[in-house]
This record gives sequence, C-alpha cells and structure tokens, in this order.
Amino acid sequence: MDLQGLIILLIVGAIAGWLAGVIMKGYGFGLIGNIIVGILGAVVAGWLLPRLGISLGAGYVGWIINAVIGAVILLFVIGLVRR
Repeated sequence: MDLQGLIILLIVGAIAGWLAGVIMKGYGFGLIGNIIVGILGAVVAGWLLPRLGISLGAGYVGWIINAVIGAVILLFVIGLVRR
C-alpha cells in the first residue's frame, strides 16, 4: 500500500467511525475512539466482505459504506465484550 492509499484509508475510516458512532448510540468511545474503531473497521471490512462475496459499490462511497458496516460490527462486538 502506498502513501496515498494509506491516507485514503485513514480518511474513510475516520468518516466511518463517526457514522458508526452516530448509528450505535451507547456503544461509542467518544469521537477519537470511534474514529480509531472506524479505521480498524475499514480494515476488517476491506478484508472480510470481499471474501464473503459482498460488494456494495465502487469508489469512495462504496468504501465508506463497507467501512461503516465494519465499524458498526466492531463497535457491537466491543460493546458486548465490554459488558
């Protein structure tokens, strides 16, 4: 992965983390924590969803949707473990 791809991953993950925090009220970790979870969710979704045969679009919008799904799943799992 080159520098441009890494920067795009961080930006998409940050947007996804914020959106996942809005969707999953009560499971969040604050703005910075949700952004970090969004970045991790983007990585997880980027790896997992294509292996499951799920493709939700191309381009930046598709990446954001995939990352939001990954971040929501990650927030939910972390919320279950935290309880």
